Amino acid sequence: MIIRTSRRALPVAVSAATAVALLAGCTSGGSSSAPAPAAASATALASATPSATPTPTAKPTGADDPALKAFYGQQLAWAPCRNDGDQSAEDQADTSALQCSTLKVPLDYAAPDGGTLDVAVIRNPAVKQDQRIGSLILNPGGPGGSGVAMVKGGPKRFDGPVHDRYDLVGFDPRGVGGTSSLNCLDDRTRDGWLNTDEAGADHGKQLADACQAKYARVLPFVSTRNTARDMDVLRSALGDRKLSYLGMSYGTYLGSLYAEEFPDRAGRLVLDGATSPSSTLIQHNIEQEAGFERSLKAFAADCAAKNPCPLGKDPDLAAGKLADFLDGLKDKPLKTAKGRTLTSTAAWNGVIGRLYGGEQAWAGLRNALGWAMVRGEGDDLLALADDYNGRDKDGRYGPSTDAYTAIHCADGATDAPSGEQLQAALSDLAAKAPLVSKHDPTAALFDPDCRVWPFRSTEKPHVVKSTAATPIVVVGSTGDPATPYAWAEKLTGELGNAVLLTREGEGHVAYDRSACVRASVNAFLVDGTVPAAGTRCTTD
Repeated sequence: MIIRTSRRALPVAVSAATAVALLAGCTSGGSSSAPAPAAASATALASATPSATPTPTAKPTGADDPALKAFYGQQLAWAPCRNDGDQSAEDQADTSALQCSTLKVPLDYAAPDGGTLDVAVIRNPAVKQDQRIGSLILNPGGPGGSGVAMVKGGPKRFDGPVHDRYDLVGFDPRGVGGTSSLNCLDDRTRDGWLNTDEAGADHGKQLADACQAKYARVLPFVSTRNTARDMDVLRSALGDRKLSYLGMSYGTYLGSLYAEEFPDRAGRLVLDGATSPSSTLIQHNIEQEAGFERSLKAFAADCAAKNPCPLGKDPDLAAGKLADFLDGLKDKPLKTAKGRTLTSTAAWNGVIGRLYGGEQAWAGLRNALGWAMVRGEGDDLLALADDYNGRDKDGRYGPSTDAYTAIHCADGATDAPSGEQLQAALSDLAAKAPLVSKHDPTAALFDPDCRVWPFRSTEKPHVVKSTAATPIVVVGSTGDPATPYAWAEKLTGELGNAVLLTREGEGHVAYDRSACVRASVNAFLVDGTVPAAGTRCTTD
């Protein structure tokens, strides 16, 4: 799930539906300035066993490569971002300083003369230009999250020392938003594809075939490593000698690969809500399901202490009662006022999506469950699922689902255990997450399902080491359901030159949830002050 079994690594700072609405006024689509090369697909499957060394690159990919000189030397043409037409007067004033542009990058870094992509870029200039440090590149997570929407949708989010001193810069990664956006299924088909309780054996193939038919040229090149290379080209075009970066959730993987690929260009990097590049997809999904299991139980126990609570008064039984109700919708789905159906899958998506928000989101979830469980009305819970899935009030979907799958599969998420290995994985999943995985354990393991994807990646899970001179700040939250705290500990140790900053509390990612975390991160980004080892913060 991002929040379904299909997007569970996307943070909720800006909802997917809001992000989609914001994209249109500021980004441009991908283009080709030369004939497209033949769609290249590697024949080797990604290994299911983490490698101790990174995937080697075929040739220099940075500014030292003569073939990339023109890309690194380009100048961005900034212009005011177009209005979305549906913002309030206050929002219009907030976004008036925003500037938009397009960055030209090679489609294939191994053949930079073959064709290009246009990367959508936005910036919010530093408030105190006379004290400007440089640019801070932001990534909201995903894969599938839009950096353009992150900057445009939250102009006040970084008010204070960070925005005083930095131009805030967002860009849309390959396959996302304004950068060769992937939108493989029509909205009506996607409604059924996302919410069905009867996903057959060809469920993954339906998406794979649709994406291949429409985007065969782009699919082999949407990997995170290629996006990290795009980010280095962007750094150069912005005029920054080193990269300053704040990445959240999946954005921590992007930042890790950047530090691996360009250690001499890595400046002040902050990775909030860490993932570990050394985990296979199956390992990742089992551990993530366990994180949501823990958060589901925490929510249910809190609900049992409230009045009213549709889960009863016994905190030990509340989570089981909730899971039984959600699973029971397979046989007895609820109709809604607009004629749509609340399936078990949709209901689980709505619940999981709220768990990202921590305690602040629990009251709304408790209310939606009350309407569904007590009154038999599923409208509120279905609305939560729609928000999670990126469906707007008119039934339109954004491209985050397809980008999520395409990027994961391009990143080498093709390990597919079978036989005894598959049974062992299913047993491990059932032991660690018996409630949240029971609905569809196979889908939980293969999220996304890259087994039938048309292109295979040579990228492998591996330990990423940082040889950058400046330590990397990794931020982890003890109650994070989507990126469990153990991942932050693991990534910190694997990177080597890194320090862990801890937030105690529920919810996904930390920067927006703790004044202490914000102060520590801001001090690092602005002054270079590295948080002391063992620093722990509380939730606001």
